[in-house]
Amino acid sequence: MEGSARVFAGEFYQSTLVLPPAEPGTPGWVVTPGGAWCCRMYIAGALTETVEAGDLLRCRVADPTGAFDIVSGGRNAALTRVFRDIPVPSFVAITGYAQAYQKNGGIVLSVRPEHVQVIDRTCRDTLLLNTAEHSLRRIGQLRDAVDGTCTDDRLLRTVSHYAVTLPKILELVHMVEGAVECVRPQEPQATGEQTDIRSVVMALMENAAGPRGIAVEEIIETLALRGIRKEDVLVALESLITDDECYQPQKGYVKPL
Repeated sequence: MEGSARVFAGEFYQSTLVLPPAEPGTPGWVVTPGGAWCCRMYIAGALTETVEAGDLLRCRVADPTGAFDIVSGGRNAALTRVFRDIPVPSFVAITGYAQAYQKNGGIVLSVRPEHVQVIDRTCRDTLLLNTAEHSLRRIGQLRDAVDGTCTDDRLLRTVSHYAVTLPKILELVHMVEGAVECVRPQEPQATGEQTDIRSVVMALMENAAGPRGIAVEEIIETLALRGIRKEDVLVALESLITDDECYQPQKGYVKPL
């Protein structure tokens, strides 16, 4: 299973490439101009509006580049009630699925949520930096595809559909830079805090079921909601592996010894 796409609203809503699901009954794909293949998504921002629309609840979640249209309802009445109870404005983190349909010759995009959590400004900033990191990595690979040094089928399809050029890539980079400028500088964590992170990471590994242990990406996502930076999580993991407290049964997964 692929991980959740990290993409800014300003990039997501430039998307015009929508692909059908790989298998019946599964979500399709929204492909952004920056090469993000969005099925399951992980976004963070400020909940700025909730509007009743029949049996649906429409919400807007803004990041520094734009706003996501979140549509909740139908069978997910419990989650819709959670959204209704969140004060506006509030910072939130959301996992959900990219949605797209045709209307009046255009494409209407939204996100169907599966989970929402209220977070603070520090956590929001951490998640914005994480999205920026993912975005710049993708954009760099897209540049390679434009230059002819990358043969990834997905990237080549993105380049072909959007007629990607270096000026367009530079526009995406500037958008990401603008988002990062909205992040407040963070104070460095003390050594004692790093020790606490090790304990939290170990607890997550010990509670994980299955022979593969737990995905590193899942640990990062979980601790990001507590305001812990990805960089600090990776340092803690490296320390635990060095101390033989855990190991990697396969790439991208960790498990306690």
